[in-house]
Amino acid sequence: MKTVLTSLFLLLTNLAFAQFPGGGPGGPGGQGGNSDGVRRRTQTEAIPGVAEEPTPKGNSKITGYVVDSSLTKAVEFASVALYTKATNKPVDGTAANEKGKFTLTRVAAGEYKLLVTFIGFNTKTIDNLTIEKGKDVDLGVIKLSPNVKTLDEVTITGQASMIEERVDRLVYNAEKDLTSKGGDAADILRKVPMLTVDLDGNVQLRGSSNIRVLINNKPSTIIASSVADALKQIPADLIKTVEVITSPSAKYDAEGSAGIINIVTKKNTLQGLTLNLDTGIGIRGSNMGLNSNYRKGNLGLSLGGFGRAFYNKAESSSDQSTLLGGNRILSSQTGKANDRGLFGHYTLGMDYDISKTQSITTSVRYGTRNFLQEQNLMTELYQNSLLLNTSDRDVSTKNLSGTVDVNLDYLRTFKAGQEWSISTLYSRNDNTNNFDADLLSGIGDLTGRQRNINNSTNQEITLQTDYQTPIKKNQMLEFGGKGIFRQVNSNFQYLFANPSGDFSSEINRPAGSLDYSQNIAAGYVSYTYSTPNKYTFKLGTRYEYTTIDAKTREAGNIAIPAYGNLVPSINVSKSLKAGTTLKAAYNRRIQRPGIQQLNPNVNAANPQNISVGNPDLRPELTDNFELSLSTSIKKTYLNMSVFSRFTNNAISQVRIPSDSLPGALITTFQNIGHQQTYGVNVFANTNITPKWTLSGGIDLYYAYLQGQTPGLNGQTVTVSNSGVVIGGRLMSQLQLKNGWGLQAFGGMRGNQVQLQGTQGSFYMYSLGVRKDFNSKKGSVGIAAENFLANGMRIRTALNSPTFSQVNTNQLMNQNLKVTFSYKIGKMTMQAPRHKKSVSNDDVKGGEGGGEGGNQQQAAPAAAPAAPRQR
Repeated sequence: MKTVLTSLFLLLTNLAFAQFPGGGPGGPGGQGGNSDGVRRRTQTEAIPGVAEEPTPKGNSKITGYVVDSSLTKAVEFASVALYTKATNKPVDGTAANEKGKFTLTRVAAGEYKLLVTFIGFNTKTIDNLTIEKGKDVDLGVIKLSPNVKTLDEVTITGQASMIEERVDRLVYNAEKDLTSKGGDAADILRKVPMLTVDLDGNVQLRGSSNIRVLINNKPSTIIASSVADALKQIPADLIKTVEVITSPSAKYDAEGSAGIINIVTKKNTLQGLTLNLDTGIGIRGSNMGLNSNYRKGNLGLSLGGFGRAFYNKAESSSDQSTLLGGNRILSSQTGKANDRGLFGHYTLGMDYDISKTQSITTSVRYGTRNFLQEQNLMTELYQNSLLLNTSDRDVSTKNLSGTVDVNLDYLRTFKAGQEWSISTLYSRNDNTNNFDADLLSGIGDLTGRQRNINNSTNQEITLQTDYQTPIKKNQMLEFGGKGIFRQVNSNFQYLFANPSGDFSSEINRPAGSLDYSQNIAAGYVSYTYSTPNKYTFKLGTRYEYTTIDAKTREAGNIAIPAYGNLVPSINVSKSLKAGTTLKAAYNRRIQRPGIQQLNPNVNAANPQNISVGNPDLRPELTDNFELSLSTSIKKTYLNMSVFSRFTNNAISQVRIPSDSLPGALITTFQNIGHQQTYGVNVFANTNITPKWTLSGGIDLYYAYLQGQTPGLNGQTVTVSNSGVVIGGRLMSQLQLKNGWGLQAFGGMRGNQVQLQGTQGSFYMYSLGVRKDFNSKKGSVGIAAENFLANGMRIRTALNSPTFSQVNTNQLMNQNLKVTFSYKIGKMTMQAPRHKKSVSNDDVKGGEGGGEGGNQQQAAPAAAPAAPRQR
């Protein structure tokens, strides 16, 4: 740790302090930022001069807070344009942040008018605005009233569409999803373009599971342990947006070969006290959530809890053939399982404005997972077509975990666009993964008992600091440093007992352990430059130095040398006519192995399909290239992108026949070699009528994998596999009279290419209806999922020179659920005093998309009645 801290200190002192407060360019305020610290959504296209004439320089400031006329929510990213009374031409402008706050700085003395616009609302004009030299003007709350006609005319995002595109990311507005209420985060992610979520909750981005998942821009050890388990702990009702970032800038951690998924939860910014109740009951699960928020002046508090229980059945069958000592062993297995689970998510948060220029944010989150499975496995073994034996096995599996995340963030704003932040995070996941098995003969007699005990912990401490400053009105410089200190421990033991005896250690599998320390020192610099002809260049580089200290009880110290990685990123965008944007990007990413891939515990709950980690794994490196075009064609928004991905030292699952257990396969992880992916994504969003929207997309890519696997006679052979994978989704929403709404969704993914075979295709669909109460304080709904078939059947086929396997799983995933939500409390709208939040892209808090969360800008222009859409 001392080495990492020293490296981090040197990075910071060399990169940062020449530009530190007082020493860096002051930068005219313009649209490069705002005083509340949420600047990233407007820094790119708002940096160029948007005024039709040179902007007079002054030292006054105009602030305000934009809300809808019902005072129920802020109008996010509303366009604000400042006009001179003399010429009636715009001289400055900006966009409100996600809390509705906007700031115009360095305004000269004079007579002005202010126009506030956003799609779906009537334009608000504030006339006779007099600015005196050196005096600030606070406009307080500005109310915008809805405009149904505008919604009909501007249909790209007139209803704040389900899918939005921003400068470096795609955003799915989950809070508008009707059918996912009562579900978890996996139900939301299944509907997001470019993402694929299988029936177990495993997530892929453009065909790769090597991704970085953040919650409110923060990592968590539960995600490091298992993305699928983490998604089950996050209620769908709590999610505001899902951001898919395929070309992260240098400010992001380099981890995540395919990109980053950021799950943004809902956060209240209104004054007063509220209590929200969300509950649902279904044939596959039930849930209840209770969340409260209190905000008074500079202080905001939140307290919430969510619990979800699920219950399901599954059936499986497997036929696999292996070679052992020149004999072919056939294993035929059938299984039936009953799954039960209880997931919880509890949070306590606080944010406080110390002064007009300083704020702190802190939160504590606890997540719990209790997964229980009762499974019966019937196995028949054949050697050269002759039956060897029949066995039966009753297995009880317990997969329990608890995760705590604690963060404390500080933000100091010096002037518009210039700020310094410090972020800290402590995260710990304690995991128990045990099983007990009763071993039965073919006629049902108990022949013995087996037990596997595996307790593991994953702890992470993160320290980070960031600084940014504008350079003139068309440039932005950002840099910072970060230290991550990770500690992974796993202890495991196998016990065996005769039918009437006590458990004792199994001789063939002695107790073992893994101690794995990983420390990372990182520094980055990022530079943004925008030209008058609507080009935007964002260039950056990040250097990460990693040290690893690992040892196991069996093998002692594992020699894994320290390594350094320089990861550049380039993002270029060009705004064309008629709302068309062309973007090109390149970045390099790293994927480090996780606890499940490292853990050397031999999990033999199913002795024919054994899994074990590999503590010798090295990180993989990936180069990503992307070119995309977005445009509007009448009432349709269309986005098309082509991409390629080249990975060296790829971490992949490899299956090997067991030398000691006839017919068994061992699944482990290895750095297999190379992966190449070429693909295209297309998605569109259209308003068929002002109240009927249709959106959908297609994902198509070609994958080539090459690596080395064990062959005959102990030799290693080079194998390869390739194929085309197709997936897609289609969703429609219809808003009816009197608060009624309908939504339908369908999605699928074709066969998935693996190094040693293919994983089967799957599909899913849902239909939901919701009724909002007239008071707008609650709703009731009903949704049906996969209701036309008796479960989902997935077939996976694997093969190599030494084995073949065909595995079929059937999951009973039909579901019918009823949901209810209600809000209690009275809210008032007050303009907060320079509210700030740390919207760091890496581990900092805040609700929005962090740096690079730029939208297709609502840039003030000469025609404020037609701002660029979200």
